[in-house]
Amino acid sequence: MRLLVVMVAVVLLGGCGTEVASQGAPPPATPVPTGKASGGPIPTPPPKVCPASGAQVTVGPVEAALGHRAVVLKVTNCRARTLTLNGYPAVAVLDYGRKPLGITVAHDSSYMAIDPGPARLRLAKGQTALSVVAWSNTVADGPDPETGQFLKVAASKGDAQAVWPVVTDLGTTGKLEVTAWARKLKT
Repeated sequence: MRLLVVMVAVVLLGGCGTEVASQGAPPPATPVPTGKASGGPIPTPPPKVCPASGAQVTVGPVEAALGHRAVVLKVTNCRARTLTLNGYPAVAVLDYGRKPLGITVAHDSSYMAIDPGPARLRLAKGQTALSVVAWSNTVADGPDPETGQFLKVAASKGDAQAVWPVVTDLGTTGKLEVTAWARKLKT
């Protein structure tokens, strides 16, 4: 539980100009272009243009605990009008070629965070909400272990998606757990 509190602090402080990397934590992920890049993905800075929806989603670093992994998603309203969220972010795991992996995305609690369930959130300009994407690196008899190279995320289904370089070592579980958007995370 303490790990998730630290993880949230790292994500929130990362946006405040704090030197997170100097404290031993990896720097936050940077989005990569969704088109094909020759020679592999080329990280780029976050887009400077606010999406039409007003929902700008960022992805924090991967945190690990006892074979479990998680990243915190943060959505920021970057428009003057109110942004309304009700539910879960849209998340997909992509392989190195940016093709979707056939995994299950469950709206549920995980070892890393408690799902508060969907609730209507209204965010004024500059306000944020958080969600946790979690998975387990459990390897058992069954299918070959799967590893994703990118997460494709959007504030909600139908919104513009951004692709972030996030290695998801899913083991043989083939499953992600995603919590609903909330103003604060429950651990």
